[in-house]
Amino acid sequence: MGAEVEVKDEESITKLSTKSRFRYNSPLVQVSLIGLVCFCCPGMFNALSGMGGGGQVDPTATNNANTALYTTFTVFGILGGGIYNILGPHLTLAAGCSTYVLYAGSLLYYNEQQHQGFVIIAGALLGIGAGLLWACEGAIMTSYPPPNRKGTYISLFWSIFNMGGVIGGLIPFILNYHRNKAASVNDATYIGFMCFMSAGTLLSFAILPPNRVVRNDGTRCTDIKYSSVSKEATEVLKLFTNWKMLLIVPAAWASNFFYSYQFNNVNAVLFNLRTRGLNNVFYWGAQMLGSIGIGYILDFSFQSRRMRGFVGISVVALLGTAIWGGGLANQLPYSHDHPPSNKLDFKDSSFAGPFVLYFSYGLLDAMFQSMVYWVIGALADDSQTLSRYSGFYKGVQSAGAAVAWQVDTHKVPLLSQLIVNWSLTTISYPLLVLLVMLAVKDDNKTEDEIVKEATVPSSNKDIKSTAIST
Repeated sequence: MGAEVEVKDEESITKLSTKSRFRYNSPLVQVSLIGLVCFCCPGMFNALSGMGGGGQVDPTATNNANTALYTTFTVFGILGGGIYNILGPHLTLAAGCSTYVLYAGSLLYYNEQQHQGFVIIAGALLGIGAGLLWACEGAIMTSYPPPNRKGTYISLFWSIFNMGGVIGGLIPFILNYHRNKAASVNDATYIGFMCFMSAGTLLSFAILPPNRVVRNDGTRCTDIKYSSVSKEATEVLKLFTNWKMLLIVPAAWASNFFYSYQFNNVNAVLFNLRTRGLNNVFYWGAQMLGSIGIGYILDFSFQSRRMRGFVGISVVALLGTAIWGGGLANQLPYSHDHPPSNKLDFKDSSFAGPFVLYFSYGLLDAMFQSMVYWVIGALADDSQTLSRYSGFYKGVQSAGAAVAWQVDTHKVPLLSQLIVNWSLTTISYPLLVLLVMLAVKDDNKTEDEIVKEATVPSSNKDIKSTAIST
């Protein structure tokens, strides 16, 4: 009798907890919150990097810092999923976010003292923190949403996250608007970035662990006990022989490789300081549009999940070919040895063409990365596995970025940089198609069947069986 009451009480709690999609423990709210955390931290970092040279006239210090950053990011990106499975989201995110504040502070110091040692050390620490943050973010973004709406939730996250780049782009544009001849941004710019990043660190404590997040159909995202160091070490090592992860390697390597070229050799070379800030507003704004567009295709274009994957990859491949072709036409007139004679201002008549190209680069970046995250999310549903997959993706991505920033530091010809970027993204498309073909399965169950199976968690089933036996 008492057991039967317990069943009713738990069922009523489950029903109450799924009344609104705007519940604090809903995937929608939790994915939005992780989006806001990334808005404040990596979003602002992207705006800072997007100015070229971190807002400095000489990009050497930030290039070296970025190499240190992405070297440690490579290691902790791969380890980050295991660390998240041991520590949970609060400690993992808070530790990661705090390193962004330190990095922005190091650039403030460099703006006054011109000593790059602190910037490089801060960059290395940021790589550790970013590895933790992005592994946690990847687990949340790919495991919290319902399986048939992962593309929509990825585009929601990507839009909120890249709003950070939009707002972050406005900071240097507004604070340096009347300094159109200035070479480096002022101190207030870096202080503004530090304030946002500090807010993101505090906001990270609002994220719930996966076993407390309840979807609208009554299912919990995952019911896990935090893992052990030995188990996570074993599982992380297995990723290097996992054929699914090996097929993702070219896409992961390519996905941040182009940033050094686009930021330092398009935005910083072609445009003056205030216009670089304005360009970033539209670069990251384009990412919001791109993520929404590809998210719709990956969730709603066809009933078959595999077909949606094939169509999404094809759309990104065609658009990417067109945009990199436009980049080639833009690159041919200038080089390291023959830079443009004058920096473009947004008021110049010749501003439109290079601006549209830079906008398109942002659009393609979001569509490419959202597509890869969707594929990763389609490979599994549980938080532990997806945190490791996401961490592996970010680790390989960061290894590519570390190489790319040194490629730029050593003044590799700009045309060669463009061709390598174009080739890397092109190689990844057929491999992703193969991965979807072999590893992504269609869910042929109707929505009613899924809801019926999901509404009674395993714990409820156990209680019911106890009630029957008594």
